[in-house]
Formats: sequence, C-alpha cells, structure tokens
Amino acid sequence: MNKKLITGLVTAAMLASVNGAFANQTLIVGEVLEPPGLDPTVNAASAIRRVTYANLFEGLVRIAEDGSIQPALAESWDISDDQLTYSFKLREGVKFHDGEPFNCSVVKFSYERAVAPDSTNAQKGLFEPIEKTECTDDNTAVVTLKRPSSTFLFGMGWGDAVMVSPTSAENNKTNPIGTGPFKFKRWVQGDRVEFERNPDYWGTPAKLENVTFVFISDPSAAAAAIMAGDVDVFAEFQAPELLNRFKSDENLQVEVGTTAGKVIMSLNNARAPFDNQKFRQALAHAIDRTAFIDAVSSGYGDPIGSHYTPVDQGYIDLNDVYPYDPEKAKQLLEEAGIAQGTSFTITLPPPAYSRRGGEIISAMLADVGLQANLVPIEFAQWLDQVFKRGDYDATIIGHTEARDLDIYARDQYYFNYNSPEYKALYKEYTETTDEAKQLELLGQLQRKLAEDEPNIFLYALPKIGVWNKNVKGLWKNLPLPANDLTQAYWEE
Repeated sequence: MNKKLITGLVTAAMLASVNGAFANQTLIVGEVLEPPGLDPTVNAASAIRRVTYANLFEGLVRIAEDGSIQPALAESWDISDDQLTYSFKLREGVKFHDGEPFNCSVVKFSYERAVAPDSTNAQKGLFEPIEKTECTDDNTAVVTLKRPSSTFLFGMGWGDAVMVSPTSAENNKTNPIGTGPFKFKRWVQGDRVEFERNPDYWGTPAKLENVTFVFISDPSAAAAAIMAGDVDVFAEFQAPELLNRFKSDENLQVEVGTTAGKVIMSLNNARAPFDNQKFRQALAHAIDRTAFIDAVSSGYGDPIGSHYTPVDQGYIDLNDVYPYDPEKAKQLLEEAGIAQGTSFTITLPPPAYSRRGGEIISAMLADVGLQANLVPIEFAQWLDQVFKRGDYDATIIGHTEARDLDIYARDQYYFNYNSPEYKALYKEYTETTDEAKQLELLGQLQRKLAEDEPNIFLYALPKIGVWNKNVKGLWKNLPLPANDLTQAYWEE
C-alpha cells in the first residue's frame, strides 16, 4: 500500500477512535481501479460508475439489485400504446448539491448533451432512438422516440444516462454535482475520493455520514487492509484464492453473488488475421475456459459462449459451440492459411482476470502454434489506445453493463465487428413489443455472435464481496457497475 493511502486510512481510523458516533457513520470502501474522472456521462470507465452511481448521480429511473427498473428522479411514467411516447412525471422540489433546481429543462439538456456532436458519452446508442424531449411543464418530461425501443427504459437506468445540471456539467469530471444522497467532498488523486451525506436529499436520507473510497490495485495489499480493518468493505474483491482466509475470520462476511459482467478476449476484427472468421474460431477452440476460470478466479464464475450471462433475461447456453479442442484449432488455423509461429499482441489492463488471464491464454495458444506477446498497460492508457483509438490486436477486458448486445450493432465500436445481418436482427429485437418474439430474437442474436465469434467469450464475472460483518445494506448481486451505498449502515 502506498504511503498516501496508509496515511489516509490511519487518519480515518484516528478520527473514528476519537468519536464513536463518527465511527458508526463512516465507511471506508476499497476499489481496485481509481476512476479517471467522476462524470459517468463522458467516459466509458466502469470505475466511475462504481463510485458515483446512485450515490452522487441519479437518472429518471434506476436499476435495482434484482435488475428491475425502479423510479428515481421520475416518480412515475406512462408509455403510449404505440410505444413511441414516454411521459415522465418528475419529482418536485429536487435540487442539485449546489442548490440548482432539477426540472424538465435538465432532462432535455442531459439527453441532448449525450448525443451532441462533441459528446464523449460512451453509450450514445442508448439515446439514439430519441427524436425529441419536450417539457409540457417543469415537472413533466415527454420523450418521443423515432421508433419503438424495447431497451429504451432500461438504458435510461444506466450510469451514462444520469441527470446533470447545465450550470455544473462542465466541471463534473473533478467536481461532480448530482442530486443523490451523498455529496462530493474531496478527491485526493492517487489515493481516495470522499463523500458526505447530503442533508437536503429529496428522498430517504443516507444512513452513513461519510464514505471514503480508497484505491488498492494490488490484491495482497487489499487483503492486508481488509484483515487489519483499515478497509471496511471490498465489494468486488479481485483475488478469490484468498477467500478461505477471510471466511475463517469471525469479523468478516464473504458474499459471492452474480453480475451481468462478461470477461472476453476482444479482437480487432478490422486487423488481420482477426478479420478471418476461421482464425477467430480457432482461438475459441484453443482456449480451455474451465481451466481459465480455475486459474484466474479459483473456479468462481460461469463459462459463456456468447455476449450474455445466465442472469440476463433470454440467456441461452452456447458453451458447446466451441469446446476446448486444440486439434480442431490447428485444423482451422490451417484452413485459414495461418502459419505456425504467427504472433500478435494481447494488451492487458490491470485487473487480475486480464493480467493473470493473459499468461494462461498465451500458454494455451502456444500449444496450437501461436505466439501471443503480452503487453501490460495502465487503465487510462487502455481507454485511450484500445477503447478510443482501436490501436490493438487483442485485449482481455470485462464488459460490465447488462443487456449490452447493442454494442455489436453499432457502426463504430472498438472491436470493429460489422455484420449487416446482426444489425438487422438487433433492430427487429428493439422494435418488437411482443415479449415472446423478443426472447426468440435474443436467442438469435446470441447464436449469431457465437457463430461469427467476433470476440472470445470467456466467463461471467462473479461478484465477490468481503466486508465487516457489522456492515449491512450492501448489494450481493450486481446487475450493472455500481457500489450502491444508499442503504448501507453499521449494525449496532
């Protein structure tokens, strides 16, 4: 643990020991990655949403732990019979942390900002179906769609669709101002982010007075901080091989739940030899996903055969499409005209599933005559080089958003998959209002991805949480990237 982090934790511990009441209202939360900024509407990093979702920023709707859509800044909504008009009744009297009012003009600003030409919102596709947003009065937002979209309302619950004020949006990266139950207090970059309770919150007040997020990327240092009590909660712990140590500690609670996250080896489909379907299929046969999960996650997590997880509605099991078969991989490489010894680079961001996983996959690919060169980089560099500029061969990354099949239908996305057939299927899926037809199309979409194998689908991320047993109100499961502390409290 770095010196600044130790100093911050010790200071918090000293304050807690001085004032027992303070101790019961303060929570120190460990996170693996420090966010590159604190505005979830301008950057793809899920680390931003883990800190800010529901805590600082809120949307018209929110996604609950069970994946359901719940009211947030909109207390209710009506949908027209033709599925084109959504009328949101907004909560009255809501204010941003700086005192600015929340009303329909903010909704209009937030949605139009998300699709503006200069927008860097990572999920512009969520807003693409919107034709216009109108205000019949301050407390009613009427959103008209270009066409029916079965995914629209769920998308408005993502962290990318939270409400931002016109007066503060420009500075939200470093001084975030939302409407949530916590207010931003301080960001000591390289160390911690501090929140405090919002005394003017429109809804049920947070039970905690203060929350501090500390960033510990090294699993051993994170484990030491948990065992010492310097960190109260690590909601997504990255070293499952250490869980037995935590389970034997009577002061700690271990919860293993589910997420909608998909760990995949993303491939640059616009770059040879990844533009060759048989080459991609050979990679899939060359990787033993069960052994991979055992090695990187101690067996926690389910193998997947497409870009969907068992917790997603309409999931189908496609694990038998590419069984581990090195001989089949060699055959496909030969058919694809790929010479033995062909090399490429796998770019690895910091998470353990990536760094450890790269080593495992490199060894498996060597068994079929391929040379994978591993290049570790920091996450900020990954976002710029891989996600933004598409300058890579392959990478290992977790896609943490739920029901995000739309990314394969986009005209431009970092893995450069371009299938007119898939786009047509996805368009049909979003425009149908018949639930049975939606499920049928979801199956077709998953099968199409498994057939084309634009990426290597590895496993569904588990949610492995470790925290002080007296901390209550935390999520066991994770339908989207978030560390929701709005109901967290210390049990006396």
